[in-house]
Amino acid sequence: GPDPFQRQVGRQVLDAYGRFHRAEFEAFFNRGLVLGLLQRGYGELSNRDPAILDYIQAGLRLIMSCPSVLELFELLQVEALRLVCERPAPPLCARLCQLLGDFPQCLPRGRKLSLAFCQQLVRSIAHFQSQGTREAELRLYVSQVTQVSALLRSVWKAEPDTLLPSLQELFAVISSADTSFEPSVALASLVQHIPLQMITVLIRSLTTDPNVKDASMTQALCRMIDWLSWPLAQHVETWVIALLKGLAAVQKFTILIDVTLLKIELVFNRLWFPLVRPGALAVLSHMLLSFQHSPEAFHLIVPHVVSLVHSFKRDGLPSSTAFLMQLTELIHCMMYHYSGFPELYEPILEAIKDMPKPTEEKIKLILSQSAWTSQSSSLPSCLSRLSGKSETGKTGLINLGNTCYMNSVIQALFMATDFRRHVLSLNLNGCNSLMRKLQHLFAFLAHTQREAYAPRIFFEASRPPWFTPRSQQDCSEYLRFLLDRLHEEERTLKALSSAKSSESLMNEESQAQEAVHKTQVFAEAPCMGSEERTLIERMFGGKLKTTICCLNCKSMSQKEEAFTDLSLAFCPPTSLGNVGPKCMEHSEVKEDYVVQTNTLATSPAAETPLNNLDVNRGCDTIMSEGTIEDFSTEPNSENTTISELKQVQPNRDMSQSLVGKNTLSVTDLLNYFLAPEILSGDNKYYCEKCASLQNAEKTMQIIEEPEYLILTLLRFSYDPKCHIRRKILDNVSLPLVLELPVKSITSPLAVVSGGWSVGVEISETGENLAKKLKPSGAEEVTCPQLVPYVLSSVVVHSGVSSESGHYYSYARNVTGSGPSGLCHQSTALSLVSPQDKLLTEESPCTVLENELDTEMPREWFLFNDSRVTFTSFQSVQKITSRFPKDTAYVLFYKKQNSTCGFNTNPANGLWVNGDPPLQKDLMEAITKDNKLYLQEQELSARTQALQAASASCSFRPNGFDDNDPPGSCGPTGGGGGGGFSTVGRLVF
Repeated sequence: GPDPFQRQVGRQVLDAYGRFHRAEFEAFFNRGLVLGLLQRGYGELSNRDPAILDYIQAGLRLIMSCPSVLELFELLQVEALRLVCERPAPPLCARLCQLLGDFPQCLPRGRKLSLAFCQQLVRSIAHFQSQGTREAELRLYVSQVTQVSALLRSVWKAEPDTLLPSLQELFAVISSADTSFEPSVALASLVQHIPLQMITVLIRSLTTDPNVKDASMTQALCRMIDWLSWPLAQHVETWVIALLKGLAAVQKFTILIDVTLLKIELVFNRLWFPLVRPGALAVLSHMLLSFQHSPEAFHLIVPHVVSLVHSFKRDGLPSSTAFLMQLTELIHCMMYHYSGFPELYEPILEAIKDMPKPTEEKIKLILSQSAWTSQSSSLPSCLSRLSGKSETGKTGLINLGNTCYMNSVIQALFMATDFRRHVLSLNLNGCNSLMRKLQHLFAFLAHTQREAYAPRIFFEASRPPWFTPRSQQDCSEYLRFLLDRLHEEERTLKALSSAKSSESLMNEESQAQEAVHKTQVFAEAPCMGSEERTLIERMFGGKLKTTICCLNCKSMSQKEEAFTDLSLAFCPPTSLGNVGPKCMEHSEVKEDYVVQTNTLATSPAAETPLNNLDVNRGCDTIMSEGTIEDFSTEPNSENTTISELKQVQPNRDMSQSLVGKNTLSVTDLLNYFLAPEILSGDNKYYCEKCASLQNAEKTMQIIEEPEYLILTLLRFSYDPKCHIRRKILDNVSLPLVLELPVKSITSPLAVVSGGWSVGVEISETGENLAKKLKPSGAEEVTCPQLVPYVLSSVVVHSGVSSESGHYYSYARNVTGSGPSGLCHQSTALSLVSPQDKLLTEESPCTVLENELDTEMPREWFLFNDSRVTFTSFQSVQKITSRFPKDTAYVLFYKKQNSTCGFNTNPANGLWVNGDPPLQKDLMEAITKDNKLYLQEQELSARTQALQAASASCSFRPNGFDDNDPPGSCGPTGGGGGGGFSTVGRLVF
């Protein structure tokens, strides 16, 4: 009938006919009638009209007790399969499934027919399309799809053998590359019926099946992500995330990159719909957090974040608030990982400013656990270790052939947080300077996905010309050369830039004069404000004042000079019990230049009976050889290049602190270094007033402290008998906190040495020391102050000679504890850091020691070329006692309560990781390399070459902190060099 009333009456008539005229109805409702209805329809009704199935189901109910019903069941088993193969529309298919659900006897029987029915039903669902867009129509469509999927579930449960083939059919449908057919998202309704216990087996089977092509997998994954749009579907996000992780585990990064970029916006848009929001947010979080090689995916959704946040806030519902908190945490993680886009992030930060912000530790943990390279794998266990950064999140440096001396120094500089931030913040576009290459290296160390980075370009640019390639070198000498190059380069660029600006206004003669003038101006840079000083001066530069007092006429001469590091000689045994003035009775020609400030060689020269080793010509001999010829010929340069160190408890009785001690400390070496020195004998001082050589007393004072204090322990001494440089293996304890006595001058004199001293040294080459030292002027008011420093990095040398062995470094992140800002703003800051307050109440050394004793777990890192591991300060302290050939060599200390650190502007939240934003070209280079790296990993995994490679890099799981030393670069080195035969430990 055309209307519901007529149909209702017709059903009642049919029901009465069947109930009260059973025999007649059984004869009428026979095989022929049912077959005709299913194949030809009835009258105007098509055979695909659901009313046909309504009629058949009503008839079956009426003859259930009759024998002829069995014949109809057999007929319907065949017809049901035929009907499904014809891809019925959702209303008809749902009606068929309802009939089969009520009469399971009509389901196709036998494994073959049953399996074919399930597979064809899956394909039928794939062809479903909603016929309307109104809510009522959509609700009806969803209920119809649910009926069909419920039938499949019951079949899978009754016949488990049909499940896996059905899923294979499902994958075949969604992985099809046929562009003329797009499978329906209604297939999502099947996912909730797949047992979760099968996830592991199915995902492993899919991701490792060689017959599954990349294009098919990409297509399937994209369509599974589309399923997030299906309401009421459960576990879709679970399967999607499992498949994403499975692909990452087998290194199929190309698929992951393509799918993420294709679908990230669609997933984000699903967050607008409450029904599908939980699953969409889970997938979005995984996709963003795992996509760590490039900001591209995150930046695709950035424009849409603010409007969604405002929408959540307007809702005011508890569920919306909870989702907003999760979204906020995700956004903070991504902005932390890809800082440096203020124009993109400022609106977001403003929108989420009222929401709680996760801690940096939590962000780092989330990122480290989510990276593609951290996913578990079915390949060999070493794969995860080799495929990405270590659990520390730090990047190693590949040894390019005995380049551990460079690697250890670079890692120490990189971990000098303020220096790193300044380097990364420089605008060096279009410049091919060494600083630009260092910035490039630092950027890769901070953001690369690689476990270790190969610094080939930087090595070639920074290697001193007299360093023989592929041979071991002195890391301290390299460090000095590097800092000097960076300083000179910046100073030269400033001079050229200034000269260029006035070039058009001068003739050739005036240009030459101006260039000379500019050079003189920059030579006096330290006298000017901090903005005129080079970055190296601001970070590592300090000032030392040397005073020589003639013991005959009592006249005094003073000189100020700049330094970037201080070299400490070992105290001769005879001086340990007596802290009287050091006596220098013979002269030596030193080759140090002022930038190095290695005059320590002069201190213990006369009192060095240590195995006939010339302690004074320790490291600094090689370090200055060939550096700058003008300095190597300068006589008595030890008096012009004196470096000084920090002193803990300067009023302590040194004799009490040294006598009876078996282990020296850095404090002892500093106190010895600062002790007055008597110039007598062959080393007498030429006094201008007396016009003759006289005995004199030389004292040194630090008048300007550096931000980072670099100390070199002079362990290498020249043996004149064997003509080799031997190593002093004495253990030296390393205090975590040092106090540097600084005597700041309230009315400073002009810097006699000409600031950084390089230019002045050249101009004064060959002059007598006495002529360089000007008589002291008016009395200066000095204000002794103990400046606290904390240990930042330790470069360790393993071996018995400077020409062999191995370098590695310990380091941690240390920044000034005071408010970050510019130096000239320090007096205007109203904030008072804990240390600032403590300085007025008790010894900062004591306070800092107490604070640092409660060391944060995993605060220290061990950088050993490509390998980076967590370690502890206890390991740093005990390394020499465990392994006698492994000794601390170069130390980095960071000044505390400093207000000259890099201004990270934490208020705006744009640089939540503390580091400044990267230049655009740097970010692009890193992104490109990260993508290349993922492709390399994928290729490696596909060819399984990784298994062969892993055989040569089998490190012990617990590292070497408590077992073995870190290894060696040469056959006579410490640790793995001479004492161990494990080939895997040697670094070539």
